[in-house]
Amino acid sequence: MKWTYFYLYVILDVFSRYVPGWIVAQRKSADLAKLLINETCAKQGIEPGQLTLHSDRGPSMQSKLLAQLLADLGVTKTNSRPYASNDNPFSESQFKTLKYRPEFPERLDSLESAQGFCRSFFHWYNTANYHSGIAYLTPETVHFGQAAQVLAVRYERLLRAYEEHPERFVKGPPKALETPQAVWINPPERRGVPLCASESRQLRRTGSLPDT
Repeated sequence: MKWTYFYLYVILDVFSRYVPGWIVAQRKSADLAKLLINETCAKQGIEPGQLTLHSDRGPSMQSKLLAQLLADLGVTKTNSRPYASNDNPFSESQFKTLKYRPEFPERLDSLESAQGFCRSFFHWYNTANYHSGIAYLTPETVHFGQAAQVLAVRYERLLRAYEEHPERFVKGPPKALETPQAVWINPPERRGVPLCASESRQLRRTGSLPDT
């Protein structure tokens, strides 16, 4: 039996978890990566110096063709560390979500079927997936600056419910949630000292560190 492989290219905003661009193709190609990045930057209105693109070390992402495009767009590029499979946990988490969806097919019969599944998945992922890492909001809500408004309305309704039925809130009055203020793939050093594992997790989760 001869297997047919499809390659999924995804751009993920690690702050909001929003996917602004993706393509499915039958080959790995620097041309396709260039096309996806160029079109996504144009669609999102990315200004020079505004974006940092973190990628793996695959040949399409390491190509001179793509490097020239990123230079022309004013996009800073960083790479995963060699032999560090968990260097981009946000991308790994998104890919795991895709594979474990109930509707993920046992097989993809054609490029069109793969594109159809991904089209449905990424619409759901952006608009209906309430993510624990962003205060149980959808990526779309955070990406388009609606988080504060939605969280305020949610908190108001929770307070009203608490006033009417405090016995249902076994942990006491509800607390207002906030989205992280900053998100890091590789957390920076603090005062020249590398962060410990617990601090790295807290920085990724909350966007801040305890005062010292």
